Amino acid sequence: MATAAELIATINAQTIKCEDGKPQNTFANLFRCTNSVNDVIKQHIQEQNDDEDPFLVCDIGQIVRQHIKWVTNLPRVEPFYAVKCNGDPYLLKTLVTMGTGFDCASKGEISKMLSYGVPPNKIIYANPCKQNSHIRFAAANGVEMMTFDNIDELYKVKKYHPNAKMVLRVLTDDSNSLCKLGLKFGASPSAARELLEKAKELEINVIGVSFHVGSGCFAASAFNDAVIVARNVFDIGKELGFDFTLLDVGGGFPGSDSENISFGEVCEVLRNAIDKYFPPNVRVIAEPGRYYSASAFTLASQIIARRVVKRDGGDDGFAGLNDHPSYMYYINEGIYASFNSLMFDHQHAYPKPLAKNGRFFFDGGMNNETEFNCSVWGPTCDSLDCLAKNCLLPQLDVGDWLYFEEMGAYTICAASEFNGFQKSKILYTNTETTELLRIAIAEQNKKMNL
Repeated sequence: MATAAELIATINAQTIKCEDGKPQNTFANLFRCTNSVNDVIKQHIQEQNDDEDPFLVCDIGQIVRQHIKWVTNLPRVEPFYAVKCNGDPYLLKTLVTMGTGFDCASKGEISKMLSYGVPPNKIIYANPCKQNSHIRFAAANGVEMMTFDNIDELYKVKKYHPNAKMVLRVLTDDSNSLCKLGLKFGASPSAARELLEKAKELEINVIGVSFHVGSGCFAASAFNDAVIVARNVFDIGKELGFDFTLLDVGGGFPGSDSENISFGEVCEVLRNAIDKYFPPNVRVIAEPGRYYSASAFTLASQIIARRVVKRDGGDDGFAGLNDHPSYMYYINEGIYASFNSLMFDHQHAYPKPLAKNGRFFFDGGMNNETEFNCSVWGPTCDSLDCLAKNCLLPQLDVGDWLYFEEMGAYTICAASEFNGFQKSKILYTNTETTELLRIAIAEQNKKMNL
């Protein structure tokens, strides 16, 4: 049976490299790091006096806690993490260590996960419309599970990957989601029979059905309705002689609970629906993205400029507190970098005061300060670069810091360096070292058939 020392030694031999090819600290070091996110932020700001650049802190422990919550509440559903959501190497390595599968959308994502030692059967190529060369790459590397939603895709698969195990993606109601993926993907239930008949004619192996209720779903009932649609397509497949063994319930799982939806609510609805409509011999997988990554990342950014807006609408100049001013704060992170999620993922930014004059708000003693109306802007020369148009914050000065929680989903993965501003660096900590080690050892022993 693998021991903790043996596992860490194994992981140490798999050092992750940065984009510039230089080795990072080994992943195994995160089994020993127990600093809180607040401590990491505070230490970095205090020790890097001349470093004013924004940075993110990734808590590996939060990813572990999310995984424990998943396997506890959805024991029948295997998570295949959506790599597109956040491809941070330590996040991915954590999930690899815990034995999750991976939802990949391209040759690049498949190649990355194979390089981390993920077996091909733990990858689903979940892009219904694929480039021919990418299909050939999947075939050459043993990645067999792939989705489709149109006849042309079947012809491509027949030519370039005849041994593929295809999964029919069907269209379900995604009107209760922030990102309505049905605008682009998913075969209507009425078209399912024709597609399956063509697959039978081409002798293509269709093993199951997938759906996606939309990213950022805020109605748990959508999962129940989608499962019913999938059940109907299973029945059509049986009529045509297919023996479907896989149900892929897609993504849409919340990264954190809100007034509209909670993970627990989704789990209850999904568990009941799966058990009602699908027997135990049907394998069930899902494609969670933001569920794992969103709450694991916190961003800290410095105020680099400020404009005072007086009550009469005049700006700049001196304004005392009795003038009831509002403030325009400019920080060194924006929508062309980590906050692109405001544009592309329909998210909202919620700035919180981090440090003022070298004192940190989470240390206490600064929570009773008067708050003022303000807006928060990014650093670029584009007036579109506004993160929050109307919020409340204490009076802050240039050089003070703000922070933003839940910055791990669809943020750094699409960040650019527009106007020459570099992407935010990432620092790491792990607040669940014991649990991660326990899960990792269990997964290692499972692979060794112990």
